[in-house]
Amino acid sequence: MEIFTKAKAVKLRSHLEKYVVADDDQETVRQSRNSSGKRARWFVELLHDKPNVIRLRSCHGKYLAATDLPFLLGMTGNKVLQTVPDKMDWKLQWSL
Repeated sequence: MEIFTKAKAVKLRSHLEKYVVADDDQETVRQSRNSSGKRARWFVELLHDKPNVIRLRSCHGKYLAATDLPFLLGMTGNKVLQTVPDKMDWKLQWSL
């Protein structure tokens, strides 16, 4: 957790050497080999009431959120999107 107290922004890289990138439609998230753009940066927001939880904000001001939607037909995993905080704020929280 110490890394997130010092870092203001992070880039999320998968085991396939691809980066999580916020699309310009301000809703979808995709993977890209290009990490040089601002869309690959996610700003870290610490939650003061939960020391082991962070939120990740895109360059568009929206947050990386988990969904219950399948990633691709026949594949494991679920989609992530960019969204604004709402009543289901827990979907925007990432624990380490």
